[in-house]
Amino acid sequence: MPLTKPVEIKPATGKLGILTPGMGAVATTFMAGVDAVRRGLSKPIGSLTQMGTVRLGKRTDNNSPLIKDFIPLAKLDDIVFAGWDLFPDDAYQAASKAGVLTKEHLEQSKDFLSSIKPMPAVFEQSYVKRLIATHKKQGKSKMDLAEQVIADIESFRKTQKLDRLVMVWCGSTEAYHEVAPVHATLASFEKGLVASDPEIAPSQIYAYAALKSRVPYANGAPNLTVDTPALLDLAKKNEVPVSGKDFKTGQTFMKTIISPGLKARLLGINGWYSTNILGNRDGEVLDDPESYKTKEVSKLGALEHIMQPKLYPDLYGKMHHVVRINYYPPRGDNKEGWDNIDIFGWMGYPMQIKINFLCRDSILAAPIVLDLALFMDLAQRSGLSSVQEWLSFYWKSPMTMPGLYPEHDTFIQLMKLKNTLRYLKGEELITHLGAEYYD
Repeated sequence: MPLTKPVEIKPATGKLGILTPGMGAVATTFMAGVDAVRRGLSKPIGSLTQMGTVRLGKRTDNNSPLIKDFIPLAKLDDIVFAGWDLFPDDAYQAASKAGVLTKEHLEQSKDFLSSIKPMPAVFEQSYVKRLIATHKKQGKSKMDLAEQVIADIESFRKTQKLDRLVMVWCGSTEAYHEVAPVHATLASFEKGLVASDPEIAPSQIYAYAALKSRVPYANGAPNLTVDTPALLDLAKKNEVPVSGKDFKTGQTFMKTIISPGLKARLLGINGWYSTNILGNRDGEVLDDPESYKTKEVSKLGALEHIMQPKLYPDLYGKMHHVVRINYYPPRGDNKEGWDNIDIFGWMGYPMQIKINFLCRDSILAAPIVLDLALFMDLAQRSGLSSVQEWLSFYWKSPMTMPGLYPEHDTFIQLMKLKNTLRYLKGEELITHLGAEYYD
């Protein structure tokens, strides 16, 4: 039986445009994968929206439809792509240089990828010091650049005859910045754009342009972007969903799977040492200490929030947590993460866990981009605006409204996501209490 009246969800009719600031390894792998799935050449492995199910009612009802059949999501055949990049390479050229996909997979999508050419990017050297842009916008001010991005969005909307759009940041990690006075209010932010305030990052220019255009924005990097009072105010004012930040792909994904299990069994942790090697464009950018600090803050936060050392001081109060990232060009996009976890159990006896995760960063990120685009579009059609905390499942540093601590436990995040889908459709929420089976 439905628990509440279903939320009115506008139908996903017409075309959905997905805009990606950044058309490097992640974005081109995402585009090529969607093309392969649409043509029946691949399965959408890793995508909750395409392969995931949601249980409805009691376990004895045996009613677990596919999410894409339960909730009205945009169809893959209705997706159109566009993006911006620092380099003029089309998506095929960019994917070839990224080295993620095999020659076979590149060639099967060559015509499709070659047709996607990047728009000139908004770029500021001080925010990404290790890359030199050869395809960037010129403007009299940051407001001028924002208006150019708005014009790009509207041109894409009109030329492709799009019904809806979503923007997912797939660009580089920017240098570490904290909230500054220019971010305090929308008025101060717009004044800062006119004055080209140095505290306004390129990613914030894209986010501002998206929100002004009423386009949902998802932040795939740990950058300070929409998580500022000014842009949250704009999202609320224009009734636009926002979400972020930093795709949860490799080592942090493993960390948010394993640490909840250790905590559930009340096993103590003396230390957790994590190191990564990667050689793609992301690794090159993170070789700069300022960009690395942005990523480090994102990667460090999950464990502390999950273990709650203030609540469990005997188990996690003295936990030593270290994160390292090393740029190693021969590895390319095939990132390797090593974890050493020093744990202790009954009577304080020490034990160790060793993890060596040889992952493919963009292969893990691509289905996240797809899911976020489809769910953010769903959120807007459902009348949900501002921070979409129910999408925490996808983020290293989930955004929340001010004053709330984020939920990092992957399993709680998934329960929250599926319960949100049930709520939207007026279905009973699943609590897993189970008492009804034994009445």
